[in-house]
Amino acid sequence: MAEANISRFQTYCDSHGIKVRPHIKTHKMPALANFQIGRGAIGITCQKISEAEAMIADGGIDDVLITYNILGEAKLARLRALSEKVKLSVVADNLTVVRGLSGAFATATSPLPVLVECDTGAARCGVSDPEEAATLAAEIDALPGLTFRGLMTYPPAGAASKVTAWLTQTKNLIAAKGLSVEVVSSGGSPDMWHAHEMPLATEYRIGTYAYNDRSLVERGTCSWEDCALTVLATVVSVPSEKRAIIDAGSKVLTSDLLGLNGHGHILGRDDLVIDQLSEEHGRIVSEGPIGLEVGDQVQIVPNHACVVANMLNRVELVRGSKHLGSTPVAARGQVW
Repeated sequence: MAEANISRFQTYCDSHGIKVRPHIKTHKMPALANFQIGRGAIGITCQKISEAEAMIADGGIDDVLITYNILGEAKLARLRALSEKVKLSVVADNLTVVRGLSGAFATATSPLPVLVECDTGAARCGVSDPEEAATLAAEIDALPGLTFRGLMTYPPAGAASKVTAWLTQTKNLIAAKGLSVEVVSSGGSPDMWHAHEMPLATEYRIGTYAYNDRSLVERGTCSWEDCALTVLATVVSVPSEKRAIIDAGSKVLTSDLLGLNGHGHILGRDDLVIDQLSEEHGRIVSEGPIGLEVGDQVQIVPNHACVVANMLNRVELVRGSKHLGSTPVAARGQVW
């Protein structure tokens, strides 16, 4: 199903002339990243240097964008080493980060491409004013070891026109400083089927789409049949006719609710709610007889696929009804 999800979105993007740069933080597996490249992705997005190192270790991937402010000598040294192995670009939203990048790359053979991260309404990282973004772009381009490459944003869902206006103003201000915006990187799985509504973007970053999850089903982005990542949990206790306990707690399903009621959806049992988690226990409740016995197994679509994948050392691969074995989640668990 993950392969089908990847292929379907690539076909959509190809039909609209959109370049795809998938975010591997969702699956963290080189095999899936290489599948995405094989289907037409131009490169990958990573959130950490260690993710990028793990993803390129087996070959097949030579274009990486890291979408996180990178600080500290040790990290910058690893970033410099990474840049000598692949085509690398990064983002920044402040001068402190930019100066650190310049110090690390001042003696590099080729300058490091840097995108200005822009807050176009999601209120996370990013420069929040177009004039500030233009000023930072000029500062990047003036420092040794760096070159300004473009703009990056993680936009709020359903705000294509507002985001387009923000980025258009920023591009015009940057052009007035004599610089060109080669790349405008946008993204997000919730708005994936509306990516074409923001034509200013030259590439689209997307992560959850490979697996999909309950949050995307609730948004109407996909169906339960499109959810590739599920947690297989075993009933270990049935203390009452309306309550059961499974061996999947917060260490697997995580605490992410994303505004939803309960900690995941049990396939085939709309009447059941996972209403409570402790570290190792998940509690299932029902208004009527729960209909579960000790030893039964339930298949759970998590609220948020990305954080669940990050909790696991290995995942089991299934194609149709055939179990293909397990594979490591190669890019999880490291501090950097």
